[in-house]
Amino acid sequence: MTKGKIVNTIRKSFVAAILAGILAGPALGQQATETPAAPAAPPPPPCTADENFRAFDFWIGDWEVTTWPGGGAIGGHNKISPVEGGCALEERWTNSQGGTGRSLNYYNPNTGKWRQLWVAGGYSIDIVGGLTDGAMALEGTIYYYRQNNSVPFKGTWTPQPDGSVRQFFEQYNAETNEWAVWFDGKYIPYTPEE
Repeated sequence: MTKGKIVNTIRKSFVAAILAGILAGPALGQQATETPAAPAAPPPPPCTADENFRAFDFWIGDWEVTTWPGGGAIGGHNKISPVEGGCALEERWTNSQGGTGRSLNYYNPNTGKWRQLWVAGGYSIDIVGGLTDGAMALEGTIYYYRQNNSVPFKGTWTPQPDGSVRQFFEQYNAETNEWAVWFDGKYIPYTPEE
């Protein structure tokens, strides 16, 4: 093959390659500029679809707390808020002397029960249960740190027609074999000062 024929063959191959690239270019360009699909959103937590997680929602809000049936001195304020995407309720209590306590309340779909874990300066409470006749009724144990003992304990939260909630706690007295009132309060909705 002569030098001229070799150059001509190279030139034809080069032109063919350029034309192939130009003709294929728009298709390649379209592929390169397409927006990739957004990753799928994670599924919502099960607690947003299961109505059992909403059973204690009547307690959500800002509350002024007095003795039952109400009208007494204000014992403190309580704020109940949904947390973790509505999977639990957080309680933040402050009494009129400045003492505090916190609880986490949640529904466990594996057991079908609600649970409250309360912690304050000298004791903790661990109670479980569920809705009974429209009231949240939980039972378990109160642990007194200084006395180094634990006692059976139960609590009931009952929504009232006026929008308040009655909170009634009892502790078992082993000496009398009876349940004794530990706390009986009325939660009245209020708007906290900013």
